Amino acid sequence: MIIRCWGSRGSIPVSGTEYERYGGDTTCLEIISKDNDLIVVDAGSGIRKLGLKVIKSQRKTVNLIFTHSHWDHILGFPFFKPAYVPGITLNLFGCPFAQASIRNLLSSTMSPPYFPVKIEDLKAEIVYRGACTGPFDIGPVHVTPILLSHPNQGIGYKFVEEGKTFVFLTDNELTVRHPGGLGFGDYLEFSKGADLLIHDAEYTREEYKVTEGWGHSVYDDALRLAEEAHVRRFGLFHHNQERTDCGVDEIVGECRIILDAEHSSMECMAIAAGTELVL
Repeated sequence: MIIRCWGSRGSIPVSGTEYERYGGDTTCLEIISKDNDLIVVDAGSGIRKLGLKVIKSQRKTVNLIFTHSHWDHILGFPFFKPAYVPGITLNLFGCPFAQASIRNLLSSTMSPPYFPVKIEDLKAEIVYRGACTGPFDIGPVHVTPILLSHPNQGIGYKFVEEGKTFVFLTDNELTVRHPGGLGFGDYLEFSKGADLLIHDAEYTREEYKVTEGWGHSVYDDALRLAEEAHVRRFGLFHHNQERTDCGVDEIVGECRIILDAEHSSMECMAIAAGTELVL
């Protein structure tokens, strides 16, 4: 299983020299199975560049999984060029909660006066699937959903292939239980023993004095989850829109100081646009 990041920024895309190393695009991950199945997680602004790669590769099937319906996770979909190509099939997975369907969710972003092209004008074959109630398979990858603790709700996912496990929990507030969300112990059990955990780590402790309840975690709470779950590698994710490269480096440094003091062998990193990890 290969995991590539095309966007790890939170809330809104950003640009500028201070964001060059970690990138300014919002959430989009690419997962490639051993059978070369393509799984895309979220359609943040990072999906635009991924779409160009898909077109170049002449791939015919894309499996797109949504975690939730907030803007920064769906705003890139109208700019995903494979959706405009006849002969390509897009399998869309996700539970839109308050929305009647994934189709209604996406069509609302592609309607006047917000966008000039309607979803009915897309040329790819679009297959709408649910992914709310239990595990499912995409090729050799077994996918298990879990409810996130986030305003308006959301879903995290565990991806397992040939005994290797990747857990992705973005937009998850570990110390506040939002309606429909779960508690710290539930996410601990879900992540236990994972080869890779990528978790929301948007805030510092000082920032959280203002942002508590907004649906995102303090980085040291996410680190504690990773440690107690005994994961092999931990990736900080959903970097705040104001967080410069140097600011992200400082958070990674603080995490590594904590790990060194506890003699932990867990690898800790900040996920950047362009990060590639192999399990």
